[in-house]
Amino acid sequence: MIFRNRPHAALQLYGAESLKSVSAPVSRFDRELRQLAEIMIKVMHELNGIGLAAIQIGIPKRIIVLDIAKESMGEPPTPGELQLLPRMPLALVNPQIVSSGDEIVPYEEGCLSVPSLYAEVMRPRLVRVKAQDLDGAGMEFEAGGLLGRCLQHEIDHLNGFLFVDRLSDEVHAGVADELEAMKRRGKRLHYRKELKI
Repeated sequence: MIFRNRPHAALQLYGAESLKSVSAPVSRFDRELRQLAEIMIKVMHELNGIGLAAIQIGIPKRIIVLDIAKESMGEPPTPGELQLLPRMPLALVNPQIVSSGDEIVPYEEGCLSVPSLYAEVMRPRLVRVKAQDLDGAGMEFEAGGLLGRCLQHEIDHLNGFLFVDRLSDEVHAGVADELEAMKRRGKRLHYRKELKI
């Protein structure tokens, strides 16, 4: 089991090489996968997050967890919001964006691996996502609102991207010094924050 000899999880911080890696597809839907999802949900809640990708705790597998409030539903809500928000917290395995809407909208994003930094990111308002649950059952849905935004952010993690990689040149210039300082601080911690789970 992944965590048998590992009573702590380590959050990977900005500057960690692991955060640039592409996570591997999940092919085994077993107790170990469920245990990983449980650990990820605990870490996400401990850090007051609404989403987490396995690579953020150093596990290069294509699994994300989400916990988004029902109150965040858009007007009108998308089918994905109606389907998934009542089931939170939730794990999605091998999620992928199969199509995106044409409308691009701004939203201020943050990230547990890039602590205390928030910046405006432009992303599609609507995405169609294909994924599996922890039993391997497939699903496909359209998502908007905070759910759609969070899915795009977490799926980016699985492909080696952070939200700061999506900033416009102008926005990036405004946070460049802060990012450099964060990288220097992270280096002293080996780009890890140990967590009790």
